[in-house]
Amino acid sequence: MIKSMTGYGKSVEESQGKSVSVEIRTLNGKQTDINLRTPSFLKEKEPEIRSFLTGLLVRGKIDVFVLYNDQNYKEIPEIDKEAAKQFYLQIRNLGKELNIDGNTDYLSLLMKVPEIFVTKEKEIDDEVWKFILSNIENAAQKVDAFRKHEGEVLKGDLKKRILKIVELLRRVDGYEKERIVRIKERIQKHISEFLEGTGVNPERLEQEMIYYMEKLDITEEKIRLKKHCDYFLEIMESEENSGKKLNFVAQEIGREINTLGSKANDADLQRIVVLMKDELEKIKEQLYNIL
Repeated sequence: MIKSMTGYGKSVEESQGKSVSVEIRTLNGKQTDINLRTPSFLKEKEPEIRSFLTGLLVRGKIDVFVLYNDQNYKEIPEIDKEAAKQFYLQIRNLGKELNIDGNTDYLSLLMKVPEIFVTKEKEIDDEVWKFILSNIENAAQKVDAFRKHEGEVLKGDLKKRILKIVELLRRVDGYEKERIVRIKERIQKHISEFLEGTGVNPERLEQEMIYYMEKLDITEEKIRLKKHCDYFLEIMESEENSGKKLNFVAQEIGREINTLGSKANDADLQRIVVLMKDELEKIKEQLYNIL
């Protein structure tokens, strides 16, 4: 089974005045890149969130948005007594320096200084954490299901293109005998023209031609290319998270196709090689998004 690295999942839940919304989006990436946007009181839980997401989603660019609201929770600012004392001393000393009436209502003045008020960060309890975590897990599972569905679509396209390469490879056999004859005739013609009247030994010429024809033989390349294509299909059917391995096999397929092209010396075979390369390029484009 293969999976796409593109995915989306969302989980929204409300319970007893509490509500949470979790949204996860994933894109292709070589490594695991998790971007968390969560309420500040969840900072201590971020390592746990990252560990869970890495275990399930493996790799790619992963954006996570968590919104939490508790209607029962009222934020009541507290007075920072030390800060209030410092402000009071500064205000009183300033009053003395400016000869301002000593009956100044310093408390009223202090209440207008926003810096003396602090809001305690909300502490997370086990119940709230379980409530949020269950929605993170639910959203991540939806992403995984999305990736599987997209992976099936990609799998169908990749299989079609690999089988197209195999079909083109079969067509090579139809041109092989004619190709050898044409190459042999062309070599003989050129050598005859070049060596006309020089008295070259026919046996020696035949030996050289055999050597040259062996250098142009593509039997091994055809065998290896077929094996690589079969292995590619096997990996897609039997392994999970196989994107990197499929990339390696695609590189090997590319090497054999390039060797076929370099040995071709025939217009018909070159056209087949071009068609193979076109299919392989489309395969490589798709593999960038395979997990």
